[in-house]
Amino acid sequence: MDTDGPLLERFEREIWSKVPHLERGGDGGQGATVVGATPLIDITEHLRECAKAAYRTDLPSPDLRVMGKLESELLTGSIKVRPAVHIIHDAIKSGKLRDGQAVIEATSGNFGIALGLLARLGLKVVALVSRRLQEGVFAELRGEGVNIIDLDMDVCPAPGMKGNKDEVAARAAAANIRAQMLNLGFPTGPFDDNMAGILELLQAQDIINLAKLLARAYGCFCPAQYDNSLNPEAHRTVTAVETDQQLAAEGGSLDGYRIICTFGTGGTSAGFNEYMNDRYGQKAVHVVFPPVGQDVAGIRTQATADGLSMYRPDSYEGQHIVDFEKARPLHRFFVKQKGLDIGESSALALCAAMQMSIDGEAQRFVVIIADGVAKYRKAMEEAERMEKQGKRGRIQVSLEDAAQSADDYDRIVWVHPQYTPREEGLEVIAKSLGVSKDKIIVQKASTVGQLLTDQKIPEEMSRDLQQHNDNEKGKCLLICMAGNTSLMATKVLVGNGIAAESLSGGITGLPESMMMSPGQLVKPATD
Repeated sequence: MDTDGPLLERFEREIWSKVPHLERGGDGGQGATVVGATPLIDITEHLRECAKAAYRTDLPSPDLRVMGKLESELLTGSIKVRPAVHIIHDAIKSGKLRDGQAVIEATSGNFGIALGLLARLGLKVVALVSRRLQEGVFAELRGEGVNIIDLDMDVCPAPGMKGNKDEVAARAAAANIRAQMLNLGFPTGPFDDNMAGILELLQAQDIINLAKLLARAYGCFCPAQYDNSLNPEAHRTVTAVETDQQLAAEGGSLDGYRIICTFGTGGTSAGFNEYMNDRYGQKAVHVVFPPVGQDVAGIRTQATADGLSMYRPDSYEGQHIVDFEKARPLHRFFVKQKGLDIGESSALALCAAMQMSIDGEAQRFVVIIADGVAKYRKAMEEAERMEKQGKRGRIQVSLEDAAQSADDYDRIVWVHPQYTPREEGLEVIAKSLGVSKDKIIVQKASTVGQLLTDQKIPEEMSRDLQQHNDNEKGKCLLICMAGNTSLMATKVLVGNGIAAESLSGGITGLPESMMMSPGQLVKPATD
């Protein structure tokens, strides 16, 4: 084992010692003690108050007990630092990671932010991320010194899940990644030598395995969080143990509690599953997802979880679909009325606990509060501002809803930094929404790129949209390839006072386009 001793010493002193870990044995047994545990607090009365104030319902059961595991107090502010630190610790000890190597990973945000701790040790960290992430997540990634390669596709499709990108689109995406890698100081030779494999993964929209391929090509370390056994192991041996020990200090235990968490990689649910089965011989984990087409930062829908190695539905006691629009009042109540630091995914988990209590399914819960509100505060405030103006707070809309309210949109706006629609594509958009093709305006690719980079509305786009502030409707619908760029652009517009919604799924998600290749719908932009 060729361990980089000085790097290991710095890592353990500056990072490992500041994250929950086991002492005295460290095997996950009851004889091991967790050092640096995060708070486990009783939020039962908060949930009762929220149910009454925000939902006009009662949680009358005297047996109700809801415990919140506050992970926002961890380094980098989320539960993802636990598996990240365990994976990196093992990599350094085993000689897989040494000083001078770069770390590259596909991430939905929080894991990449956690890897940013390595920048404090002088290591380069590269994150492959989807452009659909909230700007607050991008800001935290940059703040932690993480180098970002942003992609106009989701990190969420599971490995091997077949996408519908054609070779032209894959080559354009590859060229974009190649340029970004070069800007980060990586030579183009290894990239070009592996172009066939890169194109294959991009056509499958498999960003998870693309990160692994790039790591091999450049001699980097890839944590492989989505299928690394140390991810659930960190929760089995530490998170679950410390939660049980905290309940034991009050004379109780996890026995009989339902553990509620959302699904990102599946590490938390898998780790708690294994612990509860080994320790108490019971299923206790309930996994919460947003509905298909809804974007909630950092977590997957049930469809995009299917196929991942840590998605183990047979081991769960329950699975729940919770609409974030319904969870939004709860999120606002806990943050603004009670001052608790909880993120969007935690609001979904708390909503599931509230509904289970109302339905009489269970009355004792441990809810994993996976991260805090800082990254999402701007989106929360934008939604609240729109509601006060009498406008719907949603920024993402399904085709069905968009078609039903097509007359409410002044313009349908195409936004993409690489592609522009062909005539066939414009016809598909118009037919799917039931509008005239004349209602669709196409923004220049360079203008869209400027919008996304500067987070401000370029003058040219501002002129096109100015009429929205002066007429009765004042709203536009944004559409792109797959719904990612349009969502990011919508957030910028809304943040600048323009009412806008993004069409979920983009042009490639329209039923009219299902029998067509992307190359028939769009072409590379030339402006």
